[in-house]
Amino acid sequence: MKLIFKTFALAASFAFAASAAVADDANTICPIMIEDEIDEEEFSEYEGRKVLFCCTTCKKIFDANPKYIIKVAGDNLPQFKGMEEKLKLAEVELLEQKFCPMYPDSIVTPESPSAEYKGKKIYFFKKRAVAKWEKDPEGNFKKAIEAGLLPQFAENKKKEEK
Repeated sequence: MKLIFKTFALAASFAFAASAAVADDANTICPIMIEDEIDEEEFSEYEGRKVLFCCTTCKKIFDANPKYIIKVAGDNLPQFKGMEEKLKLAEVELLEQKFCPMYPDSIVTPESPSAEYKGKKIYFFKKRAVAKWEKDPEGNFKKAIEAGLLPQFAENKKKEEK
């Protein structure tokens, strides 16, 4: 009986150590709103790994396109390091634009709301950002270009610098 108990206790301690190791590799900031702290109650599980978020909105964005977020977030999701091949992240094509011009700490995805401007698509974190953009597109465009948030318009910045 003692041997069975010791075996069970040993197995339990290994299981605890393994779960603690995964927890140590968990993200400490939101992978979508990259300046926001995580909320332990806002999370998803993907490929056996827990991903923590700041809010339900970010959780929904991740759940809609986890591979895209894992690839674009990079070091902000350490729990997926070494899984790039398994997840086939090389097949995930990233947008040229990474951040929302109105909420520059928020990552955008191909599914994000968007608007056409000067013949190109601009992606936004949420619909409210599109409405905010449309109040002053020229002014917002200038600020976003200066901040380097719209790489799809890189030629516009070069023209302004001349």
